Amino acid sequence: MASGCVERASRLPGAVVWSRAVSTPAEAVRPVLPDGCMDLLWTEGRLLVAGPDTRAYVPGGAPADWAGVRFFPGTAPALLGVPADELRDLRVDLADLWPAAEVRRLAARIDAAADPVTALEEVALDRAAGTGPPDPLPREIVAALGAGRPAAVTAVRLGLSTRQLHRRCLAAFGYGPRTLTRILRLQRALALARDGVPFAEVAGRSGFADQPHLARDVKEFAGMPLGELLARS
Repeated sequence: MASGCVERASRLPGAVVWSRAVSTPAEAVRPVLPDGCMDLLWTEGRLLVAGPDTRAYVPGGAPADWAGVRFFPGTAPALLGVPADELRDLRVDLADLWPAAEVRRLAARIDAAADPVTALEEVALDRAAGTGPPDPLPREIVAALGAGRPAAVTAVRLGLSTRQLHRRCLAAFGYGPRTLTRILRLQRALALARDGVPFAEVAGRSGFADQPHLARDVKEFAGMPLGELLARS
């Protein structure tokens, strides 16, 4: 997420609620990096969905208040009713996915709320309550691939063929297991680097072959070297 934001754990399991005020200085906003997640967004009376990213997204436009619910990786498609790969690298109006009248009603409800952030969270909670128990498979995929297990091994452990795993990953995360593995590995590395761990140690502990491998992936996904990315944080 962008710096200059305030975030907290959501009452929706695994999700994060965040907000960014109109007063956030432009220099405090850093690129949003791929993380396997999708967000439900509200700003200035509009409801939008941020699809899964495969590259850094740099927030732009005029300063505005923003609120968001970032869903746990792989869980948003079931709530939003659209496969993740259809929204890959996109930001779309929620009215393109849900009935326009319903979206207008929800937007008006959030606009009128004393706390739009909590009101947006309530929209996500209401939606989750109406969609039934979550499918456990996305979390199992994240756990396996995030632990460094190869896609073929993960497929066998989950009772899937490699082709089935690929299809399920596309629908849940927006990309196949290889890309998801790289993104989860990148996020592990960034967490370590932000804690001050030396880059060479970051590479080894997060599953990269070496520090140059880490540097290449950061440059590919973030569009800048790791040192510059951390400086923007």
